[in-house]
Amino acid sequence: MTISMYQASIPVSIRTLNNLVSILEKGATYAETKKIDPSVLINSRLSPDMFPLSKQVQIASDIVNRGAARLAGIEPTQFEDNETTFPQLIDRIHQTISGLNTFKPEQIDGSEERTITLKLGDKTIDFQGMPFLLSFVLPNLYFHVTTAYDILRHCGVELGKQDFLGQP
Repeated sequence: MTISMYQASIPVSIRTLNNLVSILEKGATYAETKKIDPSVLINSRLSPDMFPLSKQVQIASDIVNRGAARLAGIEPTQFEDNETTFPQLIDRIHQTISGLNTFKPEQIDGSEERTITLKLGDKTIDFQGMPFLLSFVLPNLYFHVTTAYDILRHCGVELGKQDFLGQP
């Protein structure tokens, strides 16, 4: 049995983003229950030189949104990166999932060797589709979702491994 580029990208990204929504909902509930200003959690970071929770969520959203569009050979939807509340962050993830749900397998499948050029700062990096997905998009998605999880866990939100993995 083989796995297609679509199967390796879209359903996996949607599942991970849905898990992130659940993690954020637990963060919002924790803030409300403990009477903590939600902005404290949203602006928390693991280290002074790391991005806060809000940016971790925005990057997770952007990486799969832009990744899927590049694999499909189309322009990605742009987000403003102006979310400051849990409901806004959750809504952004829902918008990203809605966008991912519009992709059809035939748009993504066959992109294994498509040349994808990224401008990262002052560098330009060329990828072929499969390495782009497997060594750039998915690792970045997992990194930023894990970091969002870790920030909330560090702040005291009761999260466990199953929150990250989701239900089978």
